[in-house]
Amino acid sequence: MSKKWIQTADWKSEKHVPAIDIKEVKDGVAVVNVTVGKEIAHPNTTNHHIKWMDLFFWPEGEKFPVEIGYCTFDHHGESAQGPDSSGIYSEPVAKFVFKTGKSGTLMATSYCNIHGLWKSESELKL
Repeated sequence: MSKKWIQTADWKSEKHVPAIDIKEVKDGVAVVNVTVGKEIAHPNTTNHHIKWMDLFFWPEGEKFPVEIGYCTFDHHGESAQGPDSSGIYSEPVAKFVFKTGKSGTLMATSYCNIHGLWKSESELKL
């Protein structure tokens, strides 16, 4: 039996998909923002939240992709008084900056504690 481990969709219509926004590529330095819930807000509550996301880059002609970065979102409103009582909620937004000599494919993944693993891809051109 085959299972679909990683879900995909258009981030404009699905709140769990990480949106990759290539802000700048100059002299081989790429500035990339990744956001979950860019178009449709994702609830970041104690009971339903994005736990982490990461960014991979697969340079053209290389055998394997490389992980550019990984970040966790560790606070979702909980406190000693109970769920959603602290008023502090992590927002699933990250900025990644890296240098490359090649164009390639970016892949972002995000993990929702209820709805699992999601991904999106985007081409990075030098």
